Amino acid sequence: MKKGHKRQIIALAIFLMGVAWFFLLYNAFTLPDTITLRLKNPTTTAYIELYKEKHKNVKIEQIWVPYNKISPYLKQAVVASEDDEFFDHPGFNFEAIKKAAIYDWKKKRFARGASTLTQQLARNLYLTPSKNPVRKMRELLIALKLERELSKQRILELYLNVVEWGPGIYGCEAASRHYFGKSAAGLGSADAAYLATILPNPKRLGRRSPEILTPRAETIMDRID
Repeated sequence: MKKGHKRQIIALAIFLMGVAWFFLLYNAFTLPDTITLRLKNPTTTAYIELYKEKHKNVKIEQIWVPYNKISPYLKQAVVASEDDEFFDHPGFNFEAIKKAAIYDWKKKRFARGASTLTQQLARNLYLTPSKNPVRKMRELLIALKLERELSKQRILELYLNVVEWGPGIYGCEAASRHYFGKSAAGLGSADAAYLATILPNPKRLGRRSPEILTPRAETIMDRID
């Protein structure tokens, strides 16, 4: 390789590293204030506001409940379904990210996510459903910040209270009343398994009857019983 070409490659590599560091520093200093979530519940989320913009005549159903008023079955079912290493990872799951990257490379598109519950919470609270790399990086940085500043219990409490469980239905209390006519505290293992399995696509999967459990729901129920 000629010396001139080698210098150009080195210069390009340095430039790209500089851009990457600038991007990381910029995002680090423009992240949302998450420490207030230790004591204060969010009044809305980015996802809720986005839904309101698209469905102006739909009433949002959301009733906040504290952690100790949520069925332990639901906590276990959601963790088992969405992020079974939640209590052990620092906000991201490297193995899941690696597998998703390989799968996406084969599909030539962003086909599979690898978001932990903490990353999902970050996305729901502050971001959009977009799968572009810039948004994903910001999601990761916010998730790491949430993990530093909040307990795992608080992160799970926030998640269960803001995540979507159907058209205009946000949080486990509204979902419990909508699907079962009872509070989140009174959910049994079958109820919890049903709610956990519709999280990936609540608008579509929530149309199934709660009385008919899928094989996935039965597997989750076996794990939490």
